[in-house]
Amino acid sequence: MEAAGVRERLRHVRWIGGGSGGGKSTIARRLAEERGWRLYATDDVMGDHSRRSTEADAPLLSAFRAMDMDERWLLRPPEVMLETFHWYRGEGFGLIVEDLLALPGTTTVVVEGFRLLPDLVHPLLTRPEHAVWLLPTPEFRRAAFERRGSLWKIAGQTSDPDAALRNLLRRDKMFTDRLTVQAQALGLLAIKLDATVREDDLTERIGAFFSA
Repeated sequence: MEAAGVRERLRHVRWIGGGSGGGKSTIARRLAEERGWRLYATDDVMGDHSRRSTEADAPLLSAFRAMDMDERWLLRPPEVMLETFHWYRGEGFGLIVEDLLALPGTTTVVVEGFRLLPDLVHPLLTRPEHAVWLLPTPEFRRAAFERRGSLWKIAGQTSDPDAALRNLLRRDKMFTDRLTVQAQALGLLAIKLDATVREDDLTERIGAFFSA
């Protein structure tokens, strides 16, 4: 299908991307509940998309699968972790689009997840107001992970949790910085999140932006 046809079929979709710990899931869930929209959480389908991917179309995912936890999070610098993490490089994004095209187009769908890279989403937009990226500061991200009780979920499975956590947080910061640059270059809305941001205000702002 041509790009214009895909854009037209996805005109009812609203996109919430951003860095980990930015509240994407919370905001999307609230908007779906309050406005009667359908929710599509990309985290929930990662397992399915992983199974549907082949080594030919997702070589970074295949390499990641072959690593143990120390190889993933300890033995490589954060810069390499960033550049080789499959979802950060857009592997599997086409499966997100496939899923969305299979849904009825009669109800607004709010899609959320860190896999929504600005340069991949931008060609699918009929209006720039249909997408937003939430960009947490490092302090905001760490506090969010601590509240969830997930700060050590990955790092705790390595032989050096402290070093692994430093790597993960550094990688996530660099990824968020990259999203910031991409979104701004494409003229898309990017919202920096720090301790002054209130959830209710953010939900209202994004809801108004999506409905404009």
